Parts: sequence; C-alpha cells; structure tokens
Amino acid sequence: MFGAPPAVTTSVFARIPGGRLLEGPSFDRQGNLWITDIPNGRIFRVAADGTPTKVAEYDGEPNGLKIARDGRILIADHKQGLLQLDPASGRTRVIHDRPYGERFLGLNDLLFARNGDLYFTDQGEADLRQPNGRLYRLRADGALDCLLDNVPSPNGLVLTPDESILYLAVTRANAIWRVPLASLGGLHVGRLGLGRVGVWVQMSGGIGPDGMAMDVEGRVAVAHPGMGSVWVFDRQGEPVRRVRCCDGLRPTNVAYGGPKRRTLYITEADSATVQRVELDVPGLPPASHQD
Repeated sequence: MFGAPPAVTTSVFARIPGGRLLEGPSFDRQGNLWITDIPNGRIFRVAADGTPTKVAEYDGEPNGLKIARDGRILIADHKQGLLQLDPASGRTRVIHDRPYGERFLGLNDLLFARNGDLYFTDQGEADLRQPNGRLYRLRADGALDCLLDNVPSPNGLVLTPDESILYLAVTRANAIWRVPLASLGGLHVGRLGLGRVGVWVQMSGGIGPDGMAMDVEGRVAVAHPGMGSVWVFDRQGEPVRRVRCCDGLRPTNVAYGGPKRRTLYITEADSATVQRVELDVPGLPPASHQD
C-alpha cells in the first residue's frame, strides 16, 4: 500500500432492525436506496430520510442488487442464482440458475453496462486453494458468456466511465484485478500486456476487497472489511482518500447517491447500518439512470 491518504469518517444514515449482513446498495430513479440482508433473505427499500421498509423476505441469500434501465430489480442470490424481484408483491423468480447445465457456485454481485449487458460474479467458496470463481456476462439478447473461470473469490465489480475496463474485487487474493474489455464486452488482448488481465491494486490487512463504486473521474471506492474502511483509488491505483466507518469494522459495499451523487453510502455488517459520507467528486450515475 501507499502512504496514508486523507481520512474522513462516516455518519449513520439508517439502521435495519434485525439485520445481520447488509449488502447490495443500489439507488432507484426516485432516490430510494435498496439493500439486501443476506442471511435473513430480506430486501429493504430505504427512503431519503433513512426510513427502511421491508419489501421482500424469501428462502434465499440475496447479495448484490442492481436496477435495470427499465426498472427491473435483479438480485445475485448465493443460494438460488440470478433472480428478478417484483417490488409490488415481494416475490422473486429465477432468471438463471444452471449455466451450461450445472448450478452456479454462489452468486455475489452484479453490474449493468449501458447497452443492457449484465456482468456478475459467481464466487461460491472459491479461495487461493480452489480458484474456481467465475465472471459472467449475460448479454441483453439473453446469451450467457463465461469471461473468467479461475478467480480466487470474485466479488464486487465496476466499469470505467468509458466501459473499456472492468475492475474486479478478488477477495481471497486481497486484490483488485484490471480486466480490459473489447467493444462487445469480451476479453481484449492488446500490445505490451496493456490488454491483459492483471492485478491493478494489491491490498493488505486480513479480509480482502468487497463491493465497489466508480466516480466520474474514474476513481474507485472500495469497501475493505479487512481494515474497517473504504478506500478511494485514483486511475493509477493510488489511494487518495480513506473513509473510516463510524460504527463497526466490516463495510461490505458502496453506492453513490444524494442530489448531486456526492454522498457515498456504505453497508456495514457488524452494526447492521447504512452509513454515509460526503466526498469531493460525484459518483458515476448507474446505467439505469443514464438515458
């Protein structure tokens, strides 16, 4: 790691009654924050004033959650696969659970590209002893591609503003990988190794990186439960800000929100809270908010 960057501290935005492992922060167009409660199989919608409302409770382990441009709510569920949530009824239905005739290992997080393609990670119990985690792309036309299949615990993922690079949190390797993408979303091979998959940031301190979010300058906010903090890395991979949790030591995921998207919202597992902090650069709007 580099020298210590400037540090700021969060404040509590919302507390989730009975919450045990919060994840999946994602904003809808109305400014509501959606989060998951993994071991309890619950989905919450949190209003702008911090009031949580339980939308769904089912027999699953919902982790990542993202909202499509057409309003569909998709969930990366560790137990059931890729799901779609009906917010009116609270019911879920399976979109994908058997790629190539076998079950997923255990889905973790997901991300929409502007063209409607969905990238998601299949983490399971992958680690350095068994590096069998996968990165998938579900194209807008329904075709499913496995882009990487030897990852030791693939977790959060973000796209750069021009969508040429995908950054992938690899938790058990305590690293963030740089995955160049061609225009169609497949792996890209370039000259001098610049188009090859490699380590972008090597981290330290126990549990590795989890969820991530991108800002408009191409900086990446990374939840790092190993250090009870969120790091903000610039385009070169240098830490420019450290965000310390005000309650608990296990930030799991992050999302930019607020009127100007300058507020970073953080799900924290120990305290079952959503925390927030004001930053100097606005977050990149999610694909669902880009017309």
